[in-house]
Amino acid sequence: MVKSWLMVGFILVMSVSLSIQAHAEEPMGKQELQKFILDTIRQNPQVLIDILRNNSETVLDIAQEGSNQRRIHTLQKQWQKDLGEKKTLRTADRPVLGEKDAPVRIVAFSDFTCHYCQASKSVVDSILQEFKGKVSFQFKSIPFEEKGPSALAAIWFLAISLQDEAKAWQFYNLMFDESDKLKAENERFLRKTAKDLKLNMSKLENDVRSNKKIKTLLREDREDADKLNVEGTPCFFVNNIVVRGAQPLEFFRLAVKMALSDAKK
Repeated sequence: MVKSWLMVGFILVMSVSLSIQAHAEEPMGKQELQKFILDTIRQNPQVLIDILRNNSETVLDIAQEGSNQRRIHTLQKQWQKDLGEKKTLRTADRPVLGEKDAPVRIVAFSDFTCHYCQASKSVVDSILQEFKGKVSFQFKSIPFEEKGPSALAAIWFLAISLQDEAKAWQFYNLMFDESDKLKAENERFLRKTAKDLKLNMSKLENDVRSNKKIKTLLREDREDADKLNVEGTPCFFVNNIVVRGAQPLEFFRLAVKMALSDAKK
């Protein structure tokens, strides 16, 4: 990190030096310019501090850009390796958002009460819109608490999908948008949300209590998470690429593009 900041300062000092050179009667040679920059820093360290202070926003932008580029390079190498390692996930009988035969499928291991999962949802929404028709999405539940509000919400999500997949995804959105209510009101909030979606409540509550298919799907989610070393939420599988944690849109976009390119082969 220290080296990064020194590099930023060096670049800014060099920019000032180049400006001086541009107005000089005789342009400096490369070695002269390097010597001038180093002498400026040694003899006037306050100059460097002043430049950093007066250009703080630019400095932060440069540092962040450099950090992002390093992260992208590291992730790209790992994701290229991921593409050669087939991942097997059980996705049958679960609701799908987007085109079911899309060449790229994003499978999320997530938790309705996880702050990072909530932040990642908007990124995934943007990806689905940007790559409409090319990317689909599925949700797998690995709640932090096995009997907590997120675990219960996952049961209701699957139960609703047995009646109407579109309404299941409306329910999914509301769980993240109103996660504070989910945590505070628990089953009362789930029941009210389902009623507002005008579902068959008698069938729904029966499925929530005793539908064996739902229990099987949730068990498979936990088994898949263990098998694939999913250690926390959110964790996404973009075909065979593993995207761990809440990543910015540009990183997620790269993963999708790599998966799309691989799918064409």
